[in-house]
Amino acid sequence: MHHQLTALAPMAAQATETVGTPWINISIFGAFVVVTMVIVLRASKSTSTAADYYAGGRGFSGTQNGLAIAGDYLSAASFLGIVGAIAVQGYDGFLYSIGFLVAWLVALLLIAELLRNTGKFTMADVLSFRLRQRPVRVAASISTLAVSAFYLLAQMAGAGALVSLLLGISSKAGQSLVIVVVGVLMIVYVLVGGMKGTTYVQIIKAVLLVSGVAVMTVWIMALYGFNLSSLLGDAVATSGNPAMLEPGLKYGVSETSKLDFISLGLALVFGAAGLPHVLMRFYTVPTAKEARKSVVWAIALIGLFYLFTLVLGFGAAAMIGAERIAAAPGGVNSAAPLLAFELGGSLLMGVIAAVAFATILAVVAGLAITASASFAHDIYTSVIKKGDSDPRQELKVAKITVVIIGLVSIAGGIGAQGQNVAFLVALAFAVAASANLPTILYSLYWKRFTTRGAVWSMYGGLFISVGLIIFSPVMSGTETSMIPGADFAWFPLQNPGIVSIPASFLLGFIGSMTERRLEDPIKQSEMEVRSLTGVGAEKAISH
Repeated sequence: MHHQLTALAPMAAQATETVGTPWINISIFGAFVVVTMVIVLRASKSTSTAADYYAGGRGFSGTQNGLAIAGDYLSAASFLGIVGAIAVQGYDGFLYSIGFLVAWLVALLLIAELLRNTGKFTMADVLSFRLRQRPVRVAASISTLAVSAFYLLAQMAGAGALVSLLLGISSKAGQSLVIVVVGVLMIVYVLVGGMKGTTYVQIIKAVLLVSGVAVMTVWIMALYGFNLSSLLGDAVATSGNPAMLEPGLKYGVSETSKLDFISLGLALVFGAAGLPHVLMRFYTVPTAKEARKSVVWAIALIGLFYLFTLVLGFGAAAMIGAERIAAAPGGVNSAAPLLAFELGGSLLMGVIAAVAFATILAVVAGLAITASASFAHDIYTSVIKKGDSDPRQELKVAKITVVIIGLVSIAGGIGAQGQNVAFLVALAFAVAASANLPTILYSLYWKRFTTRGAVWSMYGGLFISVGLIIFSPVMSGTETSMIPGADFAWFPLQNPGIVSIPASFLLGFIGSMTERRLEDPIKQSEMEVRSLTGVGAEKAISH
């Protein structure tokens, strides 16, 4: 490994030497893990009922929950992936920042409060409220598991890239071992702490991530005399390409890439409102007012964070340059840690890497809880046991599911190594927007919506989006595909959003219009009142 890197430049050689002192990085990281584990253990003492395990006993304030939402949403992908994308593609990389941020508004304005008022623990509770239970629950649960799987792949691939940079591990086997360790840690986290433990981890991590990024941002701006244009000028000078600052470097190349841009934009904007693990956060607050407050906190933090990524991305472009980023272990995903090293040496890099790592751990834990809650609560209790299972038994099933999900995501993460992380997350967003969003919107806002509409929309959106991903250039046909040798790609776009999202809305409409048997009007009015006022949601809280 040293031979490959020393050939690059004296600066890169120096970086390798310091990246090669892993004990600093590992001790900072280790300290962090120990502290969070202690908190999780303390929280777990008060996890007794199913309501505690899934929704943290609904005991969080809006501020705490807002921090936790920000923690769930700002995954390693947003941090590592976006900084890398901006550093390499300039203006076009910033699309991810804008997309992820605007997505919040959709979630906030259309869905957050209504969901919180209607729901118990999972998305399926809300969807099956006035529709026929079994088919809707199974569909919702399957789509939740599918979205979680795509999202977990991205996080695991990020973990592999990050640690390979920190420890100077370039071998596939070493990275695979790292992914196994992360997976095991995550399983322990979730099994012990449940939603309460995970929420505290999210809060700590959100604070650390935002403050770490803020420190780096101020530092970079100070180096450039707080003058944004001289930073941008330097980025252009380093890259030698004035097109860095205008749209079109990545998406303006051909007609297909322009369509791809729209498709990715659609997936990002509509995806967040369909992400099951973010939706589940709305249930952990006691009142609708707190739910609104938590979203305001979340949007403030998230907005700040994405503005910071702009400075970090162009900072990396100016101070490191695209060539060195591409050559480092972990490729594009290593822009942020390299920038931290450039600014504050091994110590800052260790801190930033530990924060990014904790980010991955926390997001993965949040996803695992969601997927396990979905399986235990929706498929096991409501479908297999027809609603009369013992809560203790349900918790046991949830915990077994966590272990299985952990193992699956470890295997998947080993398979997805070396893929760009922000891009993998965009795929999860596309699946979420196609499978979940139309049904959620229809069931909250459209009285004529029926069970058939829900089932068609969910399965249709799920299969169309996943199918198009399989037959797109992502899987085969180009050098950067997951299976580089093969070529079975007939769908030209990288992201399926532009086809699968409208298709899913359409299927939901057709399915509902063709179904003669209408849903229970009493349930319907109850749901309407409940979603708008929150009356009755308190019954779902066990004190």
